[in-house]
Amino acid sequence: MKKAQVGSKAIPLVGPARSGGERSEPQRGAGPTSGRSSTPSPDDGQPVPDPEVPAKPIRRRHTAEYKLRILEEADTCGPGGIAALLRREGLYSSALAAWRRQREHGQLTGLASRKRGRKAKTRDPLLVENEHLRRDNEHLQKRLRQAEKIIEVQKKLCEVLGLPTVPESEELNG
Repeated sequence: MKKAQVGSKAIPLVGPARSGGERSEPQRGAGPTSGRSSTPSPDDGQPVPDPEVPAKPIRRRHTAEYKLRILEEADTCGPGGIAALLRREGLYSSALAAWRRQREHGQLTGLASRKRGRKAKTRDPLLVENEHLRRDNEHLQKRLRQAEKIIEVQKKLCEVLGLPTVPESEELNG
């Protein structure tokens, strides 16, 4: 029996004697050994799952055709068949109930996925054209002011250099 030394007294240790390399608890995961490891490897032929978890989960979207196909399968299933169908497809029974309600409201229109959020406002075509013409008019006025400034500078340059200028009446005629 081993004894622990505490201060000047020796206290006997209770429990079975162990060798130096023995552990006090069994190894974790040491179940029945069949010669194969419990984790799949690429050699097993099974794909190794990706351990990365996406930062934002991806929302599943189902087409109207898919929903109709699942509803038809569910309608033909016997007892326990719907549960098997839902497990196989990775669906919840609430999705099946919602799709049935949508089917009652309208075959493909009720089952088609709708865009979430605010609906786009329909714009009056006259207002759109009016806005386009207003922007075009502002752009042309800006170019006209630039052209007038350039002509003004050219006239002043002609005066400074002593070159003849064309009278305004001739400018307008031709």
